[in-house]
Amino acid sequence: MSKDKYIAFVVNPSSGPQKKRNIVDVISKNMSGKTPFDILVWKDKNNFEEIRKQITSGKYTHVVAVGGDGTVNEVAKNLANTNIILGIIPRGSGNGLARSLGIPQNAIQAIKRVEDGSVKTIDNGLINGKFFSCAAGVGFDAHICQLFANSKTRGLISYIKISLTQFFSYRAKEYTIETNNETLKTKAFLIAFANAGQYGNDFYIAPQAKMDDGLLHMVILKPFNIIGACNLLVKVLSKKAHQAKNIVTLTATNIKIKNLSSEFIHFDGEPGIIENEIEVSINPQSLQVIC
Repeated sequence: MSKDKYIAFVVNPSSGPQKKRNIVDVISKNMSGKTPFDILVWKDKNNFEEIRKQITSGKYTHVVAVGGDGTVNEVAKNLANTNIILGIIPRGSGNGLARSLGIPQNAIQAIKRVEDGSVKTIDNGLINGKFFSCAAGVGFDAHICQLFANSKTRGLISYIKISLTQFFSYRAKEYTIETNNETLKTKAFLIAFANAGQYGNDFYIAPQAKMDDGLLHMVILKPFNIIGACNLLVKVLSKKAHQAKNIVTLTATNIKIKNLSSEFIHFDGEPGIIENEIEVSINPQSLQVIC
């Protein structure tokens, strides 16, 4: 057994559409036996403190998030700026960071990647000091994340249904943005802050974004009509969102948005509420990940 590597698997048993599959057994049966590991089950979604204490105790060299984007976010934010390496076994609806890193969506293949994969160092984003790895934002996408979080059904189909029912009723809002020593006032359907290119499900909002370049891509989606919506969808699905007429993309290391009024926001698809003002920044070369 490896003496210099010790893995903790943090399992969220309620993640994703495949809840009935016993992922603990799958992990136990498919680890090679060469590397010591523990399986830590995160039972209370509203309390991560006990898990946090265990994974940051100094016992583990690698911590693997077994769940969806919310689980990955919760684990990863506790590993940023440490020597502990993050692994992922994707079990969620979107799996944004896993997809961005090229991690297999199949659980058995992802387990093998945990043992045999290479390590890459990436950046993470911060909004008012709160961590995100792939993308965060305000506007329509944050509104949908809030509704999805409160939905009784999970999975991609449920997310799409909620999005379609809200799409034509949601109204663009006015934003005041400060970045690159300039102030911009604009009306936007949504504003995304992208460290990686996608939200999840290979839905690329910022296809030019790179996770290790020390920059954030701010994507401003301006109001559009039905024809513009069709064009936008084609561009996003073909990884050309930055070429859409109603999208403006800027790169920066620090961004401020003012005059918000109890605005919904999301961090890697997890909803939150921000009042009045946000400051978005990049935390470069902060997180080691298996890919």
